[in-house]
Amino acid sequence: MTTCIRATGLVKRFGETTALDGVDLEVPTGSILGVLGPNGAGKTTTVRILATLLRPDAGTVTIAGYDALHDPVAVRRIIGLTGQYASVDEELTGRENLELIGQLLRLSTREYRSRAVELVERFDLTDAGDRPVRTYSGGMRRRIDLAASLVGRPQVLYLDEPTTGLDPRSRNGLWRTVRELAEDGTTILLTTQYLEEADELADRVTVIDHGRVVAEGEPQELKRRTGSQTLHVRTVDPADTERVVGLLTELLGFAPSVHEDNTTITAPADDTVLLAALVRRLDQEAIATDELGTRLPSMDDAFLSLTGRSTHAHAEESTV
Repeated sequence: MTTCIRATGLVKRFGETTALDGVDLEVPTGSILGVLGPNGAGKTTTVRILATLLRPDAGTVTIAGYDALHDPVAVRRIIGLTGQYASVDEELTGRENLELIGQLLRLSTREYRSRAVELVERFDLTDAGDRPVRTYSGGMRRRIDLAASLVGRPQVLYLDEPTTGLDPRSRNGLWRTVRELAEDGTTILLTTQYLEEADELADRVTVIDHGRVVAEGEPQELKRRTGSQTLHVRTVDPADTERVVGLLTELLGFAPSVHEDNTTITAPADDTVLLAALVRRLDQEAIATDELGTRLPSMDDAFLSLTGRSTHAHAEESTV
């Protein structure tokens, strides 16, 4: 399989802040790469560089054989980008927005009109196509925004947290569309904070933390790195969390992970006697729990294992 997106050694600084510190990415043609990380990790900065909107301080970028740093115009002809927030004109109708983009792309009148009709139908916006975008729901706005990025039939599509703020039904609909695009041969790079989203869509996942790639592989491979099963303990009283961490550290030989709610504790549970041993110790210490058991690892477990924190540990990523 040929490589469509290749980035090597990307470095980007904003004053004294290093947003990217040697990021490498590789995306095979027609596949979906999920770029996962907390706010502030450098995901949006990476997308902006790949989309030729920002120049790196160091590194190289090749998109479908074109050097993005030396021939950005050629790259822009073959890519589409959907950011975190809808970028269409709210005063225009959905159809008018798509036609306007077609004109900016210098399509013929026949081409941009037919493409607008095609995309309105594809994204289930036929009834709303002639209404101003300001009347659209959040899910409809995201769909028209994604449709806008496809007017030029891009070979490569960047989706920067495309389902932020969507309800589950709208999110599932967008996921279905993304899968269809990949099946049609579009190469997709998807940034997300949602572990479930990366698990559902991505062929491979790259985890970025503090501007560096800390792990990469297929979702199942990353899950396996946490162990075959994960122990979950949720204390009734948050004051007991530190005591449970101490007990597990004794039993495991290393400290477990503590979630942001300060009551949920997780750890790899390959040892089949670990649960029974913990139950005995909790009983001896008179520590009450709301949840106690083992399950197969999730992407959340994988992320916590790889980074030691959740995807929401930082402030908003507006600057990086």
